[in-house]
Amino acid sequence: MAKVRAKAITVAAVTVVFGLLVAALSTYTIARSSGDDNGRTSDGARAPEVPLERPLERRITDFTAGLDPDGDYREPRRAERRDVADAVGLILDGHPGRARPLLADVGFRLRTLTGTDTDTGTTGTTGTTGTDTGTRRRYAELSDHTGDGPDPRGWARIYVDLSAPVRWSVQVPHPVSDADTERLGARVLLDSPGGVLVLAGAHRRAGDDDAADAAHRPDSVFDAVCDELARRGLPGVQLHGFADDSAPGRDVVASTGRGRAGRPDARRLAAALTARHFSVCRAWVRSCPLEGRDNVQGRRAAAEHVPFLHIEFARSVRASDRQIGQAVAAIGTVTARWAKDDAG
Repeated sequence: MAKVRAKAITVAAVTVVFGLLVAALSTYTIARSSGDDNGRTSDGARAPEVPLERPLERRITDFTAGLDPDGDYREPRRAERRDVADAVGLILDGHPGRARPLLADVGFRLRTLTGTDTDTGTTGTTGTTGTDTGTRRRYAELSDHTGDGPDPRGWARIYVDLSAPVRWSVQVPHPVSDADTERLGARVLLDSPGGVLVLAGAHRRAGDDDAADAAHRPDSVFDAVCDELARRGLPGVQLHGFADDSAPGRDVVASTGRGRAGRPDARRLAAALTARHFSVCRAWVRSCPLEGRDNVQGRRAAAEHVPFLHIEFARSVRASDRQIGQAVAAIGTVTARWAKDDAG
């Protein structure tokens, strides 16, 4: 009887130890999956995380679907623009806890989106349609407190890849107005690590007197954030769209705006697009329409000697999911290089 009792005690003890080991392993796995320091940032603040219930591209296009040329737009004050730009800089430096009060002061919120982005329909560098690289990256989202609908002030939305050091940006100043450039921007962000997506928060024709035209106004939140990125030496690609008859026979107009620092990258991108059977007008070789020489973000990049690519895609390209995939793959040949460099 004593032997039976001893055996039962031994089995119970083994069971308890096994349970403790499983619990410990589960805790370790959760900690690893939520980031370094059990989800804490370098300034000790725990970043609030939101499960990514919708693929990131869908989240972005659901937001931009509400943008309207008759929508509201309020021009931000200089201090408001500076607060958002400074907050982005703090996030890039690993201090979201310090960024949060700045954002709260101007009615923005900071959230960390977690979960897989493998259902986005983005493409890898092969250019085939389907899923992205399946990296399960985490993204910081800076958005207005008004919820997931359009921002009545029309300022901007910003997405920062938290999976790697940020090395480059993709900019979408005319979502919806340049139809489907928001889809292109989302997929470019997802295609290479270390990117920032800067997305205008209003239709180009919202507000009065072209106040919401983010590519041509130096007094927007969009421009302030792009200025901060240029100041840090981060190269950028800005995406636009044109009607097919604006550049007959061309699928793409590639330019570096007023600057020259982006010429090597522009040549690589043009070659990658040509290899994928796009007809490209190279603005550094010949006169092209829509060269973007008056683009204010391009002018700032030129002043900082930072690579800046102004890329216009025909409507027929943006209307085709397969063509979008090929375009994203071509841009990825440049952003992947940027992701490996310290300063582009």
